[in-house]
Amino acid sequence: MMQQEPEFERIDQLAIGLVASKVLLSAIDLGLFTELAKGPLSAEQIRQRLGLHPRSIRDFLDALVTMQMLERRDGIYANTAETHFYLDRAKPSYIGGIYQMFSTRLYPFLASLTEGLRTGKPQNEIKGGESIFDALYRDPQKLKQFLAAMTGLSLPSAKAMAAKFPWRDCRTFIDVGCAQGGVPVQIAQTHPYLTGGGFDLPMVRPIFEEYVSSFGLQDRLHFVAGDFMRDALPRADALIMGHILHDWNLDQKRMLLRKAYDALTNDGSLIVYERLIDDERRQNLAGLLESLLMLIETQEGFDYTGADCCKWMREVGFRETRVEQLTGPEWMVVGIK
Repeated sequence: MMQQEPEFERIDQLAIGLVASKVLLSAIDLGLFTELAKGPLSAEQIRQRLGLHPRSIRDFLDALVTMQMLERRDGIYANTAETHFYLDRAKPSYIGGIYQMFSTRLYPFLASLTEGLRTGKPQNEIKGGESIFDALYRDPQKLKQFLAAMTGLSLPSAKAMAAKFPWRDCRTFIDVGCAQGGVPVQIAQTHPYLTGGGFDLPMVRPIFEEYVSSFGLQDRLHFVAGDFMRDALPRADALIMGHILHDWNLDQKRMLLRKAYDALTNDGSLIVYERLIDDERRQNLAGLLESLLMLIETQEGFDYTGADCCKWMREVGFRETRVEQLTGPEWMVVGIK
């Protein structure tokens, strides 16, 4: 009896997945979901408003319908609940900044992943050996795009963190590597008794202050200028490090955790959140893909499991640690001094 050949559909879907990804990213770049947030439109109306060629407009829109990013009824297209909430640039819940950075900056670098796997070296602007942050932060346009992307990446986790962490035990907090200030704003809005702010490089200050002021929180959230790789961290009851540790090698990770421990008040808490790899390294694909992205983006960075982070925290002195899911692939590791 001939053995039945296995199906290849899963291989095919993964192999051409970059096309589906780029379709969504192009829709975000074009502002499609922002336009549809104003009201449903026909394909021709969308084509005219976005300045698109007629050749592929239906295929483009219907691909998004098939991907469940749009709805179509009687030839009229509308956002789904998710794209209406998260991908309308006019809403404070917009998270598309990170995807815009993927589209315009990161996508071309991913073409060199094979080279990165062979050499172990980054494949972006820092091929010459400098820090990715030196490359991004010296260009005002790239810096603004990067900081907005970090807000988009962190916003869902910030909302979950504001709800799930026991902030009643704190009075002050600092977000280390705060970017625009998306995380401090969410926490301050949810807990009016808290004061705090963000710690980042000096050139971030005006962007942080503009963002915080747009929410009317400038009296409760302040900016502290510094370099967390060189300077001591500000003292607070709670410190937050989101999407920070994975940029660095193991010795640097431990050094940052030690700095956090030293800066916390007695019984203070450090919150580290990332797209953690699951402890068995079998389920959270997002964490593993993020780690491969660190190969492209950094000199020695890598992602890690919750168990890894708890171990490193205990090594620098934290007496208690726990791991808790925030939202989707994002988890937080909490260390208590």
